Amino acid sequence: MTDAAEPREPAEPRLPHGVGPWPGGREAWPADPRYDPDLLAHGDTRNVVDGYRYWSMDAIVADLDGKRHPFHVAIENWQHDMNIGSIVRSANAFLAAEVHIVGRRRWNRRGAMVTDRYQHVRHHEDVAAFARWADAAGLPVVAIDNVEGSIPLGRADLPERCVLLFGQEGPGLSREALAAASRTVEITQYGSTRSINASAAAAVVMYEWCRRWA
Repeated sequence: MTDAAEPREPAEPRLPHGVGPWPGGREAWPADPRYDPDLLAHGDTRNVVDGYRYWSMDAIVADLDGKRHPFHVAIENWQHDMNIGSIVRSANAFLAAEVHIVGRRRWNRRGAMVTDRYQHVRHHEDVAAFARWADAAGLPVVAIDNVEGSIPLGRADLPERCVLLFGQEGPGLSREALAAASRTVEITQYGSTRSINASAAAAVVMYEWCRRWA
């Protein structure tokens, strides 16, 4: 798929759950400025936790910004991998500080289910630019790949402030990305498959970071 064929960004998903218009009509609306008048009037079926029902998107992002975790997530984007959207969605779920797209600027957003609207996403032209940013920010890069010399996740050091770097489905991380990392970590597996889905691997590692630090 070429950049020109980038699918149009989907609308906010309307799920078979949520809440209807605010009970009691306009006279009963809360005065809190975080609430969105349109959602109060028509209901809120967005894919958000109940604590954010009726809140505007800007209010939700501002609240998340006050409590984001100090780990970042980076993804190499050379093949328009559809897993990127799912990784962004997991980064939102585990409250990553920021997501970094390394390589092609455009990426398939369908798997993100519009969570990228609530998650800060930054682009880097290539691995060298990303590595310079991480170094300037004082963030060690932790590569996730099952290559020779990788440390099993269960006994690997995951710093509280770091960038978790994931590769493409299939080829994994490029040699340049592996060279930019301070360490390489792998997820222990027990079956016959050589690797697990990239978005599943990202979710596993983010959960492990949260288990240790959140």
